[in-house]
Amino acid sequence: MTSLTEFRILAYTIFFSAHQNFLSTLDNENIGRILVIKLRAIGDVLLSTPVVQNLNAHFPHASIDFLCDKFAEEVLLGNPWISKVQTFDKRVDSSVGVIRKIRAEKYDLVIDLFSNPRSAIIAGLSGAKFRVGFPFRWRKYAFNIIIPPRNGNIHNVEFNLDALRRINVPAEYTHPFFPLSDRAVNFAKEWVHGQGLNDRMIIALNPGGGWSTKRWGFDHYARLGDLLTEHHNAAIILLWGPGEEGDAKLVQSKMKSPSYLIPRTSLSELGAIIQRCFFLVSNDSGPMHIAAALNVHTLGIFGPTNPRQQGPYGEGHRWVRNDGLDCLECSLTSCPIGNICMTQLSVDRVIEAFEDLYTASEKNRTVKDYARKE
Repeated sequence: MTSLTEFRILAYTIFFSAHQNFLSTLDNENIGRILVIKLRAIGDVLLSTPVVQNLNAHFPHASIDFLCDKFAEEVLLGNPWISKVQTFDKRVDSSVGVIRKIRAEKYDLVIDLFSNPRSAIIAGLSGAKFRVGFPFRWRKYAFNIIIPPRNGNIHNVEFNLDALRRINVPAEYTHPFFPLSDRAVNFAKEWVHGQGLNDRMIIALNPGGGWSTKRWGFDHYARLGDLLTEHHNAAIILLWGPGEEGDAKLVQSKMKSPSYLIPRTSLSELGAIIQRCFFLVSNDSGPMHIAAALNVHTLGIFGPTNPRQQGPYGEGHRWVRNDGLDCLECSLTSCPIGNICMTQLSVDRVIEAFEDLYTASEKNRTVKDYARKE
């Protein structure tokens, strides 16, 4: 496999000689095939889906493909605005192989929403006439249309949509889209019915997450679940993903009130179960973004990441954190001072934030409305 250093040398040679701006010639007539690139996490990919919907509206006759990491593929399967999901699996795929695959598609327009070394090289060597991306260090030479990055607390959805604004594509649609198959919806319906929860207000707790520093404590989640059961007569379900079943079982074992552990699910099945809930309390994670995309009232728990940039997107959601600490938004995956943004975030503070969310959602509703209609 060719090393990243060799790719950089190749990239520099090509990009220095070819770097120019073709924006003036980008229009509907010469765009037939489009590729959007967003690698890494499930939430990152989900928050980029408004880009695809807006591209479809502006280029209605173009086919739009999407390149993501293999593990995030299910976020996009069934998306009505995507023709093909291209995937990269670092366990088996070489960068050379992916580049060859992308070049063979003969895209007219490539939009790199990630612009890290790998994605920039893929975009730069894609063969596309129009290559759109962010000017992060040397990667700017991979693109001939540069997106000026905005500083400050700009949500990732808006950050992604800036790519469209740069090429004069209206950003009319902003809500992330998570597809649910009929099979997944039926799976969730049968599971909820089997647990006897059809007439209950279901609140989901998600104690998992990608980074250990983003996870609120298991004892905290257990206490939170007990209080929500007591205060709202809620049915508490515990979510988990790959490698997290033991964590969810630990929270369940620490709770004094009954709770329900979801079965092993696909990502689509997990989304369908979340859709049948009225609330989700979650660490900053993929399920948090899935819930918000599905219009489930979401409370995100934050510490090392920035909730203004990465919080649950849209109306009807909240976030909470241990305000007052100087180390918030450190973006560290390991903490040298004991992860105090999480360990010192009290259950009382989270309950207070949840009650604020509950009150806001309760307007013009009755308890019966919480039961999901068949």
